[in-house]
Amino acid sequence: MDERFTVVASAGSFLREDGGEVCLPHRWTPGGVGVRTAFTGGHVLNLAVAACVLNDLYREAEAGGVDLRGVRVRAEGGFDTSCWKSTGISYAVEIDSDAPRDQVDRLLATVDEAAEIPRALRQGAEVTRSPA
Repeated sequence: MDERFTVVASAGSFLREDGGEVCLPHRWTPGGVGVRTAFTGGHVLNLAVAACVLNDLYREAEAGGVDLRGVRVRAEGGFDTSCWKSTGISYAVEIDSDAPRDQVDRLLATVDEAAEIPRALRQGAEVTRSPA
């Protein structure tokens, strides 16, 4: 059985959701990042993807001179609950910007290649327990 875990991270403009979310400080957005999620391992794993993509969008936009008024990243992934193997994670991005569409598309492509958490997950990661 595939159980789904959905999270939303948003910042700036009308894309920032208000109410029912946790607000975390963020160096590139004065209002911080709003996070809407449940607190389970599956949600937190998907939040790592959403948060990384959101953060990298602001970082790369600043480096490339793209003005972002707001960003919303929705990440969703599932697990085969018979063995708790991930069935994959996908994310979708909404951007509020006056930048030309082709510039926004290039920004999204750059971040998809650069975002550290998605890159690490795509490569596979060993997880080990260390003594306390």
